[in-house]
Amino acid sequence: MIARIESAFCRLTEFAAASLVLAELLLLSAGVTARYVFHHPIVWSDELASALFLWLAMFGAVIALHRGEHMRLTAFVNRTPKCLRGWLDAIASTIVAACMLVLLSPAWDYIQDEWIVMTPALHIHNGLRVAAILVGGVLMSCVALLRLAREATVPQAMVAILLVAGGAGGIVLLQPVLEPLGNVNLAIFFVGMVSFCVAIGTPIAFAFGAATIAYLTATTDVDLSVMVNRMDEGMSELILLAVPLFIFLGLLIEMMGLAKALVDCFASLLGHVRGGLSYVLLAAMYLVSGISGSKAADMAAIAPSLFPDMKRRGAHPGELVAQLAASGAMSETIPPSLVLITIGSSAGVSIAGLFTGGMLPAAVGALALVALCYFRSRNDDVSLAVRPPVAIMLRRLVVAIPAIVLPFLIRTAVVKGVATATEVSTVGVLYTVVCGLVIYRQHDWRRLYPMLTATAALAGAIMLIIGMATSMAWAITQSGFSHTLVDAMVGIPGGRAGFLAVSIVVFAVLGSLLEGIPAIVLLGPLLFPAARAIGIHDVHYAMVTVLAMGLGLFAPPFGIGFYFSCAIGGASPDEAMGRIWPYLGALLIAVIVVAAFPWLSIGFL
Repeated sequence: MIARIESAFCRLTEFAAASLVLAELLLLSAGVTARYVFHHPIVWSDELASALFLWLAMFGAVIALHRGEHMRLTAFVNRTPKCLRGWLDAIASTIVAACMLVLLSPAWDYIQDEWIVMTPALHIHNGLRVAAILVGGVLMSCVALLRLAREATVPQAMVAILLVAGGAGGIVLLQPVLEPLGNVNLAIFFVGMVSFCVAIGTPIAFAFGAATIAYLTATTDVDLSVMVNRMDEGMSELILLAVPLFIFLGLLIEMMGLAKALVDCFASLLGHVRGGLSYVLLAAMYLVSGISGSKAADMAAIAPSLFPDMKRRGAHPGELVAQLAASGAMSETIPPSLVLITIGSSAGVSIAGLFTGGMLPAAVGALALVALCYFRSRNDDVSLAVRPPVAIMLRRLVVAIPAIVLPFLIRTAVVKGVATATEVSTVGVLYTVVCGLVIYRQHDWRRLYPMLTATAALAGAIMLIIGMATSMAWAITQSGFSHTLVDAMVGIPGGRAGFLAVSIVVFAVLGSLLEGIPAIVLLGPLLFPAARAIGIHDVHYAMVTVLAMGLGLFAPPFGIGFYFSCAIGGASPDEAMGRIWPYLGALLIAVIVVAAFPWLSIGFL
């Protein structure tokens, strides 16, 4: 009975989410067509797309929770005795439910605050948009509680509820003790509590959310509606709409036959070479990175095209995710990059200079990864791989040309102003559909609805992590810890070398905890003037910090980029965690090389 109830309202949520994905595609396509073809832009299209996107993100998060597709770490849980796993799962489900239930009242207050705000183009209450957070919170609370009732025994459920309620009550009672501790609370909540939640299998997004709620409740007088506001801000950046659209584009490329054409071409050219398709993955990420302004969207556009064939060739799913994550970290400085634009605007650095200086540092990282892939594939068995005749290679290359053109078309559409970084995925979708219908003649429209719901679920899981991470970043910023950190860094011995070394460590840690853009907004205006004062060129310092943040962003167990990679690559974090460290080590060497030789960043300015 419980399972049927949960399944029924989740089917309704899936239909709503799939409809929203399709609506976003049609809306942005209409915006591009109206502006570029008819020269009459639709002034309200971005506003409506942003409003629908928040609803899409929250419905997608509900679907992901129902399907068990939120990113979580199960390595520690799997090592516990089987008799304890049910208890830990019950506690994790209770934490999810408690996190969302606590936010319901603040979400309602936030809706009331936003109700008086009228959107400029559509003239509708902004509260209608942010109501998505309340509705999503209610639905996720229901899913978590229904799962607890369905999967846990009565003693497990009762103990889990008592433990979570007792922990919450203890935090409130200890408030007089915790408040005087200052920044020590950051370690207690954002290291200790997050680590505990992650270790028992709580999804990453809810671990971040629970720690932020606990920190704000125990150490501040801030109303939790501010946390909801920060979540809204993090999840409502229009550029992030590229994430679900590129996820859908990646699925569409496979369905319409472009992926098969690419794989056949790559296999004929490099299939007989040890590690050949790994090189293709790195090159593809280098070529298309930055097109969407979102690293998750870049990975979503590449992985579905390559991973199926790589898996058929015997590649371990964890190894593929490790390569995907490392390629994402490597390509953080490739323009057009949202992180570089953020640095330019927040730290007063020339964006043109950043775009010019970003290609070579990324190439250094790519070469480091190529060397590692060569080393790790040296024992691969390629005895059965036969190099095809030149005629077959040329024929497959010709067949793949329409698919190869796609990334160049997307980049050209952005550079020429045909579409924004958010809209450009719709250009790719239209091109892919035409190629599939006219050239490759491969399609199965019965897969369309599952593709739309899968897109919503993955996008929702990613966006909820971003929303919770944004609220956590704000809480850390308000603690004043950033100013203390800057004062300590300026006084470090060793001059420029010491400052750069500490910057690499600091930005790697903050990139892991805060994600790239919040970390830049937090420390950029403070550290860039300090770097100038000791003679470090702005562009050089930007490349070092961005690459260091990429390391942190894709480093487990806290880097959310790592979990994006796992979700997109279809592997559990447990499979990839042990395999990603050599790749991150190679990138660390690349970061040190870029830091040691400023010419790599500023030689072409």
